[in-house]
Amino acid sequence: MLERPASGERAVIVQIDFGQSDIEDQLEEVRLLTESAGGKVVAEIRGRRHAPDAKTYAGKGKVEEVAALIAATDAQLVIFNHELSPAQQRNLERDLKCRVVDRNSLILDIFALRASSAEGKLQVELAQLEHLSTRLVRGWTHLERQRGGIGMRGPGETQLETDRRLLGKRVKLLKERLAKLTRQRGVQRKARMRGDVLNVSLVGYTNAGKSTLFNALTHAGAYAADQLFATLDTTSRKIWIAGAGNVVVSDTVGFIRDLPHALVDAFHATLEAATDADILLHVVDSASHARDEQIAEVNKVLEEIDAHQVPQVIAWNKIDLTEAGPGVEHDEYGNISRVRLSARTGDGMELMRETLAEYARAKLEARRKAIDEAAQLAQLDFSN
Repeated sequence: MLERPASGERAVIVQIDFGQSDIEDQLEEVRLLTESAGGKVVAEIRGRRHAPDAKTYAGKGKVEEVAALIAATDAQLVIFNHELSPAQQRNLERDLKCRVVDRNSLILDIFALRASSAEGKLQVELAQLEHLSTRLVRGWTHLERQRGGIGMRGPGETQLETDRRLLGKRVKLLKERLAKLTRQRGVQRKARMRGDVLNVSLVGYTNAGKSTLFNALTHAGAYAADQLFATLDTTSRKIWIAGAGNVVVSDTVGFIRDLPHALVDAFHATLEAATDADILLHVVDSASHARDEQIAEVNKVLEEIDAHQVPQVIAWNKIDLTEAGPGVEHDEYGNISRVRLSARTGDGMELMRETLAEYARAKLEARRKAIDEAAQLAQLDFSN
């Protein structure tokens, strides 16, 4: 696992406002991302634009302001809470004479810090390499020319072409390894799906309290912290609920606004726990005033991984930070659609267990009905 200096790298954050209504939430989020990556925010700079500047994203005047802040704070890097093109990143580093990291690179870095399982590490490396493949020109411009001279004459490739070829080989190898793990996981998952056990996946925006709820339900002791992406690897536990039997609960990686597509693709195998679940517990930080936007972002990613068809129950978490009390809400069909609770204090947890029991009994009844119907059809065929 990567390590960071104890003091943390000194970072200047750049946030450009294009007329968004949640600019303060975005700033708070990038602060947390920076801290999660081991950085220390020493300054923030904002700007307003109608559209990104093609060369530097922020524009010449704003870049000059950032340069002055770097000099005044002895910052070691600049973090843009936006996705930069390779050319924009190159131009900024040239002008600022400082490392520049965009939002995608920052999230990838945190994933590299957090991944602990062999599969998680493979997924992160694949995402990093695919992100890097679009930026290989950075840092290699002095090697673009053909290599030549005694002992340096090669097969006619430039250094950049060599790097791209080697990177492509590594990406292919990682994809093959992950495909093998996906097949193994699929066999295990099908075995679970054939049974009568209810399969539940916890999904939600990062830091919504998924792992805390997971621990409250399963007593598993999974790592939970007040930081972004505390959980990367899917963890599953079987629990017994009176009147319903066994239920398998899985904790998954948290989602975030503008999650890099490379990460969504790389973590597809891990996120299949959500795709194949009987029910999704969508954990929401009810104390966040950005909760509606966070719910929308989670649903967007669920659609990307084809999990939007799976029934959801909203776990309206962190009611201890609001004035709401524990309780349940039903949809138009009478099914429980929302449970108000606090995973930290335990308020409402019994309601959550009762909700899971209700869905588990419904699955068992549906399975028994299907078996009875199949037996009746078989009997009709035999009599004919």
